[in-house]
Amino acid sequence: MSAHCQLTGAKPGFGNSISHSHRRTSRRFDPNIQNKRFWLPSEGRNVRLTLSTKGIKTVDVIGIEAAVARIRARGVKV
Repeated sequence: MSAHCQLTGAKPGFGNSISHSHRRTSRRFDPNIQNKRFWLPSEGRNVRLTLSTKGIKTVDVIGIEAAVARIRARGVKV
């Protein structure tokens, strides 16, 4: 599974590591992805989401129902 957030869409960024001698090698900046289980009262079941830590904080603010609606609007199956 690639490192991306189902809610915010955060994906890895790419750049270069620069050594002391200024040689450049490719590297990737991964978002802090966590697997989290939430209770979805409207469906009476748990849903397991792959979210960045910013996505988890967003769920805390807007609620799980609104978050699942946003994820489904993006075309992701929950």
